[in-house]
Amino acid sequence: MKKIYLFLVLVSFSLLSCKSKSDEENQEKSTKNEQTTSFRIALGSCNRQDMSQEFWSTIEKDSADIFIWGGDNIYADTPDMKLMEAKYDTLKNNNYYQSFVNQLPYGTIGVWDDHDYGKNDAGKEWKYRDEAKSLFMDFFDIDSSHAMASRGGTYQSEVVEIGEKSIKFYLLDTRYFRDGLKEAEESNRRYQPHKSSDSTLLGSEQWKWLEQEFKNSESDFNIIVSSIQFLSSEHGFETWGNFPHDVEKMETLLKKYQLDNVLMLSGDRHISEFSQKQVEALDYPLTDFTSSGLTHSYTSYDGEPNQYRIGEVTAETSYGIVDLDLIEEKADLKIKSTENGRILQNLSLEF
Repeated sequence: MKKIYLFLVLVSFSLLSCKSKSDEENQEKSTKNEQTTSFRIALGSCNRQDMSQEFWSTIEKDSADIFIWGGDNIYADTPDMKLMEAKYDTLKNNNYYQSFVNQLPYGTIGVWDDHDYGKNDAGKEWKYRDEAKSLFMDFFDIDSSHAMASRGGTYQSEVVEIGEKSIKFYLLDTRYFRDGLKEAEESNRRYQPHKSSDSTLLGSEQWKWLEQEFKNSESDFNIIVSSIQFLSSEHGFETWGNFPHDVEKMETLLKKYQLDNVLMLSGDRHISEFSQKQVEALDYPLTDFTSSGLTHSYTSYDGEPNQYRIGEVTAETSYGIVDLDLIEEKADLKIKSTENGRILQNLSLEF
């Protein structure tokens, strides 16, 4: 009887010890989360999966909390969905990429652009857009229970909670609903802006969704991700500027809902740059951070107009880092070399 009693005492003590240790670990995690004062975002776009992916080990050294894909996550201009799937698998199974993703506390999120949509500069006319969407969802491990599965396009929002602070990401689809582009009359431009107010980049369904997301946002930071540039619109390639009525609509919504601490992220161009515009809705300049490209860049770049540019154009392979100061509500933006992580340009924001 004494042996049984002693055994029960020891078991009880062991259980109490385990519970106590578990409680301490949970308390430690909770305290650490509450004490977090910053959040690091890594971002990039234009990644040829058939080129070296060793650059992921460079980005990995920045210890980012999350990575945001800005589009052209692979290059798969093809109607052959088996081939597109194989190209996604090439990236997803790459050892450098796997190592990078596995150390991200909040994983990866992102948008697509034309080359992972399936056709260069394509919009809603692309007949394989739904098949391509299915592969996009597989790449990001988005299952059939997600709202994206039951609607057109790949747009979605994600909220990240850090202690008492939150960051909301609006991941826009600039392909699935987009009207055809208008060919430019000038020889030095590829496209020119639509004049009709009926022309659209995001489409009515996505615009209704976005307005509701803005209306319901209570986040401390609001980050809008677009595959193509929002502010730079004079270069004659793909840009929101080809749909001026949609630019006006976005600025109207920002004015109407007065979101806190807005930042825009974009890709596509094979160059990286910062653009800023004073928008009536905000008491600080609206910033568009373009980060492109990861594996190849616009090496023949010799200048182009952008009235909103801050600093210089980076025409070498690069990625982006955004450090958010959650307490002071500031941000430090860096363009960094994929070769060695060297800072090529930086911009500090005070919201």
